[in-house]
Amino acid sequence: MLVLTRKTGESIMVGDQIELKVLSVDGDQVKLGVVAPKSVKVHRSEVYQSIQQQNKEALNVSQLLLEQLSKKTF
Repeated sequence: MLVLTRKTGESIMVGDQIELKVLSVDGDQVKLGVVAPKSVKVHRSEVYQSIQQQNKEALNVSQLLLEQLSKKTF
């Protein structure tokens, strides 16, 4: 893990197109700004993990259920 120290108003570049900027520090809370192309998805880690878990659960749908759904007419 790369550890960098930044002050309010300073930033870190990730590649050529993503900038992480320290907007403020208040006690143990840091407010970050992310400047990235719209094609880059940016999520808090807990949201990202939830999305990944939901995707895994969606893959576990039984083949029988999929076959039943494909035979239904709506």
